[in-house]
Amino acid sequence: MASFGWKRKIGEKVSRATSQQFEAEAADDKDLGDDDDASWVLAAKRRKEVLLEDCVRKSKELKDEGANLAENRRYREALVKWDEALQLTPEDAMLYEMKSQVLMSLHEMFPAVHAAEMAVQRNPRSWDAWQTLGRAQLGLGEIALAIRSFQVSLHIFPMNPEVWKEDLSWARKLQEQQKATQTESLQAVAKGKELVQESIPDYDFESDEIVAVCAAIAEKEKALSAAKTMVIVSASGTVETVTEQDNRPATPDETLFIRAR
Repeated sequence: MASFGWKRKIGEKVSRATSQQFEAEAADDKDLGDDDDASWVLAAKRRKEVLLEDCVRKSKELKDEGANLAENRRYREALVKWDEALQLTPEDAMLYEMKSQVLMSLHEMFPAVHAAEMAVQRNPRSWDAWQTLGRAQLGLGEIALAIRSFQVSLHIFPMNPEVWKEDLSWARKLQEQQKATQTESLQAVAKGKELVQESIPDYDFESDEIVAVCAAIAEKEKALSAAKTMVIVSASGTVETVTEQDNRPATPDETLFIRAR
């Protein structure tokens, strides 16, 4: 009768050849997994590139549509198109610069300055963005800031005759006029202060002359209050002033019909 024993654990005595074969298959599976991961990364990268290309293409279409609308003075519609384009390409400095120009045409200077500042932040080397910023600042009356923006634009593109002859020249002329106006205002204020100081003499209200004048005015008022006067208009239209003393009242006759005091 055969003796009974414990069953060996599975794989306890696996041969060396079988073990090596198993390791080789596992390595192959690992290589395939690595290849799959690499393929997935490449595919995701490609999809992202395609998405960006679509965004850029759609943004350009919206930009061109907005430009056509702006040329036809349909400024509000142009702004809507450019805002949609900025949702796709938020780093496009040209879109902000175009927005600033249209906002200035609508006389909305604060948003125009903000849009131009956004354009300059995204592309500091854009001379036209600096030029647009200077014009927007000039619209707000910020002449010194506008001159600086025009100077930066010329530093980037020194041969731009438009900035030289129109923008910077006009801004400097306005600055000179502003300085002249401020000087005139300061002079007028100073002159007014001098006139006020000269128009108030330094009187001595306790002097003998002032006391005598006050006494004379008081006596005159006392004399006038002692006598009462009446204006009598007769039926024929004659006007007569009658002085009435307290102890001898003057009574008009029956021909008088109007009595005014």
